[in-house]
Amino acid sequence: MRNTSFASMHCSLAQSLELIGDWWTPLVLRDLYLGLNRFDQFVTDLGISRNLLTDRLTTLVDGGLVRRTPYQQNPVRYSYELTDAGQELVPILMALTAWGDRWATPPAGQPIRFTHTACGKLTTPTVCCSECGEQLDMDDVAPSPGPGGRTAPGTALIASVLGLEPKA
Repeated sequence: MRNTSFASMHCSLAQSLELIGDWWTPLVLRDLYLGLNRFDQFVTDLGISRNLLTDRLTTLVDGGLVRRTPYQQNPVRYSYELTDAGQELVPILMALTAWGDRWATPPAGQPIRFTHTACGKLTTPTVCCSECGEQLDMDDVAPSPGPGGRTAPGTALIASVLGLEPKA
């Protein structure tokens, strides 16, 4: 159960976390990417309670990340698939998995590997510049105000650092 809502924060990261910011949701999204698509498959794979899974799937469907389609009528049962928005999260989840492989590897080792199908090579997912393709790290990126930049809950520090604070 969520203790905090970020819905009122004027921040794209906070709004994203409102949709995917609990422990189970990224795992549900990962399982969808890996080919699971039915409620009972998620329960079995994740060991998640049925009530909690229902809540997470409802949030993902309502948020436009997952689509559900009935595959049985009596009783009604659904299959789930990633929408375009959900598919765009997969590389982010891969990069987070690569971070986990580096900094929080399970004792038995890396549990999954990714092969780039275009070249056939094992790859370590990274975050790269959309313009030049170079890998990004913290020191290579300078934040600047966007069109929606303003001082608001969740962005006060950003506004201060970026010079959006009103002049005294």
